[in-house]
Amino acid sequence: MNILVVNCGSSTVKYQLFRMEEENGDDVIAKGVVERIGITGSNLEYKAGDREIIREREIPNQRVALEWVVEILTDDEIGVLEDISQIDAIGHRVVHGGERFTDSVLLSQEVLDVVRECSELAPLHNPPNILGIEACQDLIPGVPQVAVFDTAFHGTLPEYAYIYPIPYGFYRKYRIRRYGFHGTSHKYVAGRAAKMMGKNLGELKLVTCHMGSGVSFAAIKNGVSIDTSMGFTPLEGLMMGTRCGDIDPAIVLYLMDKEGLDIQDMDRILNKKSGVLGVSGISSDTRDIEDAAPAEHRARLTLELIAYRAKKYIGAYYAVLGGLDGVVLTAGIGENSSYIRKSIFVGLDHFGVKIDDEKNTIRRKEGFISTDDSSLKVMVIPTNEQLMIALDTYLLVTQRE
Repeated sequence: MNILVVNCGSSTVKYQLFRMEEENGDDVIAKGVVERIGITGSNLEYKAGDREIIREREIPNQRVALEWVVEILTDDEIGVLEDISQIDAIGHRVVHGGERFTDSVLLSQEVLDVVRECSELAPLHNPPNILGIEACQDLIPGVPQVAVFDTAFHGTLPEYAYIYPIPYGFYRKYRIRRYGFHGTSHKYVAGRAAKMMGKNLGELKLVTCHMGSGVSFAAIKNGVSIDTSMGFTPLEGLMMGTRCGDIDPAIVLYLMDKEGLDIQDMDRILNKKSGVLGVSGISSDTRDIEDAAPAEHRARLTLELIAYRAKKYIGAYYAVLGGLDGVVLTAGIGENSSYIRKSIFVGLDHFGVKIDDEKNTIRRKEGFISTDDSSLKVMVIPTNEQLMIALDTYLLVTQRE
């Protein structure tokens, strides 16, 4: 079965084409990304086997981007499909499924209507997700499509973990609660961690740390998410590339009053101008911050904040889980920054963990970075959300048949 996985963002479309076979597992036969949608310099990256190309073309929207993806996949010279009829199913990343969806689902008009309703909770993410779904319905009609929700894995949070201490009527009226995000990533790396440790996931206590431009941690007990750092929106929790994470909510009111800011102004500050960028004044990319740290105080401060806040969440989840067997680091920072990884665990010897400097040099591949005698295992595991989407799509479509 050929499954096309689509992840539509506001200015990018990431895609992977999987060949899924029950006997032989999965195989990525093509992948790539369309970038800079709606702005100048749009381009498409395409990789298939030993072929790798980059082409430029003006792309005004996600539909045109997906038309280009289908065109490349079926190209006579470099394509991997004879025509689009060889695509058997499509899996879509959808950021917010609200309380309605706690698992992946086959797409229908009813499901799409609910996703559209949830756009109010994820205004930067759900609308382009919907555009991708509708474009695929038009371009590849009649093919089953599946929605895989970022929020779904955290649908197991207990009520006391997802309810906010504001008047309960707001939850009833607006469904204001902790939803959590990056669920597909947390689910994938937790499963891989259990295999690396040679243990049953259902018996483990793990903290999974998705550390990219967006950052979220999850407390996973016996394979189930029981707490997570992102909340009603992806703004809460850890310090991120341009997002503030946890702050005193009174700061928002204070700044709006002092600076004469409206809601849109404040939203831009919290989501686009804070975090790593806001503290450092240099960049939202931690690679730039690490380069600047020897000479710049604010760069060093930024790295200290990242490590300190990560340490606090790991400690909190240790308490919530009643112990801890392993910590997983994933996504751009988690997979690549040996400096930040080590900084997080400095001073946590009493947790039974010590980082092995040589092991900690690994990048973009699985491995333990804790010493062999550490009772708490620390692992680096590259995330693979696309594979999880493909697997869920395969299972739902084959069950349907």
